[in-house]
Amino acid sequence: MGNHTTVSAFLLWGFSSFPDLQGLLFVVIFFSYVTILAANVSIMVAIKLSHNLHTPMYYFLCGLSFSETCTTMVIIPRMLEDLLSDTKTISLHECATQMFFFFGLGANNCFILAVMSYDRYTAIHNPLHYPILMTRKLCFQLMMASCVTGIVVSLCIVLIVFNLSFCDSSTIQHFFCDITPVVSLACDYTFFKKMVLLAFSAFVLVGSFILIMISYVFIVSIVVKMPSTKGKYKAFNTCSSHLSVVCIHYGFAGFVYLRPKDRDSFHEDMLMAVTYTVLTPLLNPIVYSLRNKEMKIALGRVLGNIYIVLCRQGHSQLLSSQHCLISCRSRLQQQMAHGGPGNFWLWQVTLNLCCKVSWVAVGDLRA
Repeated sequence: MGNHTTVSAFLLWGFSSFPDLQGLLFVVIFFSYVTILAANVSIMVAIKLSHNLHTPMYYFLCGLSFSETCTTMVIIPRMLEDLLSDTKTISLHECATQMFFFFGLGANNCFILAVMSYDRYTAIHNPLHYPILMTRKLCFQLMMASCVTGIVVSLCIVLIVFNLSFCDSSTIQHFFCDITPVVSLACDYTFFKKMVLLAFSAFVLVGSFILIMISYVFIVSIVVKMPSTKGKYKAFNTCSSHLSVVCIHYGFAGFVYLRPKDRDSFHEDMLMAVTYTVLTPLLNPIVYSLRNKEMKIALGRVLGNIYIVLCRQGHSQLLSSQHCLISCRSRLQQQMAHGGPGNFWLWQVTLNLCCKVSWVAVGDLRA
C-alpha cells in the first residue's frame, strides 16, 4: 500500500457502543444470516431444478441471489465474530480485501438489477421475439459485464483508499471496512480524492439507477398503449417484484453513499448499513417468492422434495435400528442359553440403546 502508512491494523468499533445489546444483536443477526442463506439457496435450487424457470428473468434472479449471498458472507460472519470477541482488530490487508469484495459484489448487484430491467422491457416490447433476442449467450455476456464492471470499480476504490496515509486514529467507527469510516482516519484525504470516490459511487448507484429508470419509462409507455386491462395488469405484475427490490436496494444504498458526510453521521450510517447488509438480502428473496406465482410453485416443490428425502432417511433409520434390535436380542438369548456370562452386560446395554434409538426413530416418523 502507501509508503507513508503507519497503521498496520484497525479496530472495528462497530457495536461496542452498545455492550448490553451485543448478545441480543448476535442472536438476531445470526438467525437473519441463516435465513438469508436458506432463502437465497432455495431460490437458486428451485430455479436450477424447475425447467419452466430456465428463462432469462430467472437466470438473472439466480445470479442476483448468488451475488447477494456472497455479499452477506463477506460481512456478516466477521460481524458475528466481533460481537462475541473482545479483540475486534482487522489487519490492513484484511480490511482492503473485505472492502474490495463488498463493493465489487454490491456494484454487481446494481448492474444485475439494471440488466433485469432491460430484460423486462424486452419481454414486454417484443414478446414474440423475446426468446430470439435474449439468448443464453447474451444473458451470460450481460452477467459477465456486470461482474467485470463491479470488479474494476471496486479495485479502483480500494487502490485510492488504501494508498492514503493512515497516521491518525486506528479505530473504525463501523462494523466493517466501509469507505467513509476508513478514509476519515487518513491524513492526506484531499477534496480531489473525495470527489473521485464520490464519482465512482455515483457511477455505480446513479448510473445503474438511470438505466433502470430508462427501461421503466419505455415499459410504462408501452403498457399504457395496451388496449386490454388484463394485459396491462399482467405487464405491471411482471415488473412489480423487480421494482420493489430496486426501491429497497437503492433507497438504503443511496442514503448512505450519496448524501453529504460528517463525523457525526457515522452512527446513522452504521445503522443504515445494518439494513442493506442484513435486511435487504433478507427481503429480496421474500419479495420474489411472495409476489411470483411460478417461484412459489417451484419453492413448494423443492421443499416437498426435501420433506420426502427426510422421511425416507427416517424410515431407513427405523429399519436399521430394528435390525440392530433383533440382532442384539438374538445374541443376548444365545448368551443366556449357553449359561456363560461372556459379554452379557455389554449386550444388554447395547440392546437397551437400540431400543431407545428405535423409539426415537418411530417418534420422528410419526411427527
